[in-house]
Amino acid sequence: MPHIALHMPPPANGDQPRIRRAYVTDVDQMAELINGYAAQGLMLPKTHAQLYNNLRDFIVAESDRGIVGCAGLKITWRDLAEIVSLAVAPAWQGRGLGRRLCEPLIADAKALGIPTVFALTYQVQFFAKLGFDIVEKPTLSQKVWQDCQFCPKQDCCDEVAMILRLNEPVPAYKEAGG
Repeated sequence: MPHIALHMPPPANGDQPRIRRAYVTDVDQMAELINGYAAQGLMLPKTHAQLYNNLRDFIVAESDRGIVGCAGLKITWRDLAEIVSLAVAPAWQGRGLGRRLCEPLIADAKALGIPTVFALTYQVQFFAKLGFDIVEKPTLSQKVWQDCQFCPKQDCCDEVAMILRLNEPVPAYKEAGG
């Protein structure tokens, strides 16, 4: 079955998706988007049950065509939260949508008093532009690795660990080539 969000036609000029909290009615489209990338080995899959159970942690980007992006903030400990399941439909990439999804999650972490946000990612340049720094995986708390037990790459993880310290100013986003 094709993943609709991954094969969505390009957006019309000026079409700006709205960023909002996820609703239960979004779960099918969120799962389709996330699991489309998971099938390519780019992120962990999410079941509908996982999305429903953690729905309050997620925001979505909604266009006239449906859900074109999503991301979540998972609190792992009193001093650490993770950006999870950041997915943007290919036709919408390169339009600042990933940043628009991450910024409110980072603001939520800061408002909650969480000093550090991390990501395990293949998108190093993207997160670096948001102010994240590469760190060695062992520097992250063991609490972080609870999801890793379900990952097919558990013993040979090739994702990069990156952290953002929220007590430091976030740099202005640098556009590609600039």
